[in-house]
Amino acid sequence: MPIETEIKFRVPDVAALAVRLSPAGFRLETPRSFESNVLYDTVDRQLRARTEILRIRRYAGRWTLTHKRLPTSGPGEDRHKHRIETETAIADGNALAEFFLGLGLVSAFRYEKWRTEWTDGEGHCVIDETPIGDYAELEGSPAWIDRSAARLGIDPGEYVTLSYGRLFDEWREEHRSTAQNLTFDAIGNLSRPWPLSPGV
Repeated sequence: MPIETEIKFRVPDVAALAVRLSPAGFRLETPRSFESNVLYDTVDRQLRARTEILRIRRYAGRWTLTHKRLPTSGPGEDRHKHRIETETAIADGNALAEFFLGLGLVSAFRYEKWRTEWTDGEGHCVIDETPIGDYAELEGSPAWIDRSAARLGIDPGEYVTLSYGRLFDEWREEHRSTAQNLTFDAIGNLSRPWPLSPGV
């Protein structure tokens, strides 16, 4: 089974990071595009309890279905985040959502961002502008992640392995927010106006 390995790091200046990517060997793969995600679960949140997600994503005009879970063997949780990821392109996420609802699953969590995707041919760096701040992700082998982080001037102490759902939980606690979803409508435009796009 394919294991996804990644880390996040906070980005104080998106433009400054973008300028560093080309000299570090990255080329732009997907220009800045709106991304909308919906996680589905049982009413009593059995998937969340097992640290699994079932997600429909709409990004750059494409629909994707993803299931993630913790590995049963191999690398454990360390300074990198490891998940078994099964992913496939789908033709119509709205139709699949209706199928899930018919099976008794519910829309458990929505999150949005503006994502720009870069690659060096071996791994990916994505810049995510979210309603609670800007992050980047490095996805590839653990050795590649560490080499790429060093090229970009990112110290391992800056690595973040939390999901956006967990980061949102921390943000809600810190800001005493009652928002239920990590969407631009729910959070507001914070420090700058994002151009809003329809989600899933």
